[in-house]
Amino acid sequence: MVMQGPDPDTIFEEIAFRDAYRMSYLINAIIVPTYDQVRRDFGIIRAEYHLLMCLAHYPTLSAQDVSRLTRRPRNSISRAVHRMLAEGYLTRTPDPDDGRQALLTITPEGRKLHEEIAARLAERQEVVLEPLTTDERVQLDGLLQRLARHVADLPPDGSA
Repeated sequence: MVMQGPDPDTIFEEIAFRDAYRMSYLINAIIVPTYDQVRRDFGIIRAEYHLLMCLAHYPTLSAQDVSRLTRRPRNSISRAVHRMLAEGYLTRTPDPDDGRQALLTITPEGRKLHEEIAARLAERQEVVLEPLTTDERVQLDGLLQRLARHVADLPPDGSA
């Protein structure tokens, strides 16, 4: 396929925040087409899937937990909770330790949907990362893990 228009290499090299922009560009290459397809096929949006993804890996979570795990705004997670409850993909029970919180659990239907969407995202990820050797993939994995752990300790509001 021949690219039309400006060459992305120019902006990749000249933009002041080039590493962040390149990471965003790569993520968009994986996420945007996959979530567009997921929205068409299943009628759910990114925040809704993030909720299912987190709950597929933890037995119970609060909406606040999901917000911390995904770095998504609480209001988008809250809307996702209401929709996923209505669709039968989650259940909610009061938190015995905090009456203001509710604990969320994924249903078998929610788990099945998560697995279908995760497979699509993994497939698209493989397409994007295909040019890397096995050693480069291991190195990338280590670097991304290191950065993710660092970011987990940063304030979510973007302050230093």
